[in-house]
Amino acid sequence: MGSDAIAIITSIVIPLTHIHSFLAVSSPIPADVLVVEGWLPDYALKGAIAEFKSGSYRYLITTGVALPIGFYLAEYKTFAELGAATLLALGFDREHLAAVPAHNALKDRTAAAAVALKEWLPTSDLQVSAINLYTLGAHARRSWFIFKEALAPDIKVGIIAADPLDYDARTWWQSSAGVKTVMFETIGYVYARFGDWRD
Repeated sequence: MGSDAIAIITSIVIPLTHIHSFLAVSSPIPADVLVVEGWLPDYALKGAIAEFKSGSYRYLITTGVALPIGFYLAEYKTFAELGAATLLALGFDREHLAAVPAHNALKDRTAAAAVALKEWLPTSDLQVSAINLYTLGAHARRSWFIFKEALAPDIKVGIIAADPLDYDARTWWQSSAGVKTVMFETIGYVYARFGDWRD
C-alpha cells in the first residue's frame, strides 16, 4: 500500500474514531442549577440525580416538548413532566425540582425546550447566572450549542453528557445504534450551527 493510500485512509479513520468524543462533550461549569433534558432514558435520569448530589446544585429543572405518541392517553403530556415524575419516583426531592415544558413543537424540539426555559426563568424565584445541561451522549454538542445560543448573554451554560448504554461509545461504529446515533447527531449539529431554527 502506497503512502498516499495510507494518508487517505488515516485522514478518514481518525476523524471517524474521534467524532463521537467530539459530539459527546462534557464541559461542566460552576453552577447551582442543573437542567436535565426530560426525554432521557431512566438510567440517565439516575445519573442526573447522582450529578445533582455530587455538585453544589440547589435546583434541578427538566425540559422537553410534548410526547410524540400517546399524548392523549398519557398522564404526563410532555417530556419535561415525564422526566420530573421519573425523578420523583427515583426519590428526588420535590422541593428542588421544576418541570418546564415546551408545547406544540413539531420540529426544532431542543430549541423549543431552550426557549421555553429562557421564558420561564424570569417568572421563577430563581436567580440564575449559570447552568449545567445534562443530556445523553452524542446529543450533547448540539444541545450545548442551542442552549448557549438561546440563553446568551445572561446565562452561562456548561454541559454534561451521560454515557449511552445501548452501544459502546469507544467503538460506536461496531453497532447499528452507534452508527445511527452518530450520523443523526452529526447532521443535527450541522443544522444547529447553520440552520434556521432561531426563527
